[in-house]
Amino acid sequence: MTGLEILLLILVLVVVLGASTIIQTVRPFIVNAAVGLLVLFLAQAIFGLQVAVTPIALAIVAIGGVPGSLLVILLSLFGVAFVP
Repeated sequence: MTGLEILLLILVLVVVLGASTIIQTVRPFIVNAAVGLLVLFLAQAIFGLQVAVTPIALAIVAIGGVPGSLLVILLSLFGVAFVP
């Protein structure tokens, strides 16, 4: 192996480890967002609640999970925010 091949192998290893770290960091937010959006969808489908899904609402749901989605639903019910 030449020096260039070894350097490229090290570079690929660093990129793969960096990508793995980023994915492990972001995974809880993705799961929280999916579960929170499921709660919002069920609230709209079962109870007929109207909640505007905005980027701010998604951020609250992604960070807060189910409690965040309940907060968004309550704010929408009381007409404070996220009203369509």
